[in-house]
Amino acid sequence: MPKGIAKKFIKMPDEKKLKKENKAAPTKSRGKVKLEIYGEEMVEKIVKLSGNSGRVYLPPDWVGCRVKIVRVD
Repeated sequence: MPKGIAKKFIKMPDEKKLKKENKAAPTKSRGKVKLEIYGEEMVEKIVKLSGNSGRVYLPPDWVGCRVKIVRVD
């Protein structure tokens, strides 16, 4: 450390302690909620299995656009 520079220690909270405090209790399913979304177009599709994930095909003109996916059932 260069001369003339004092060491400063900033007291940081213990990460493990913070994680324990912020840990939320498991919540039960709330059922359905009402969502209001503004957009240009909407399609309704069934999610198909793709490996160990799901896949939904969308129109090619949607490529590069932002989309929002909502599970309805």
